[in-house]
Amino acid sequence: MFAALNTLDGSVMATCMERHRHQEWLKFLRLIDRQTPADKQLHLIVDNYATHKHPAELRWAARHKRFHFHFTPTSSSWLNMVGRFFRDLTENQLRRGVFTSVEALQERILAYIQEHNRQPKPFIWTAKANDILEKVKRAKANLNNSLSV
Repeated sequence: MFAALNTLDGSVMATCMERHRHQEWLKFLRLIDRQTPADKQLHLIVDNYATHKHPAELRWAARHKRFHFHFTPTSSSWLNMVGRFFRDLTENQLRRGVFTSVEALQERILAYIQEHNRQPKPFIWTAKANDILEKVKRAKANLNNSLSV
């Protein structure tokens, strides 16, 4: 599944594809391009997955100047708000679900997105920046301690 979260209103654009290669990523970028007003600048926050930096994708991005890509640091997927949506999708629809086929799974995912988009709400972080930074410091210290043992 490829998904894009509009951080202003919380709506989600998504599609399911059989594979997750650069070819499918480019198809998804074209879908975003078609389904968003041409006068809008688009800022995409993406992880460092190789597909997002494939030469074909870089060439495509060079021709589509309204697309601006921002890459999250390694191990910082929590910075990408669509991950929060994936968590909610998993918790609310997929976990403990029984799917008799890939098509049934895709139908459930797309129905959830359609329902979500009827009354989307933006995700709002409630944690304070200092609290997040303290957690990062503790995690780094724990990692360093485990590596030195």
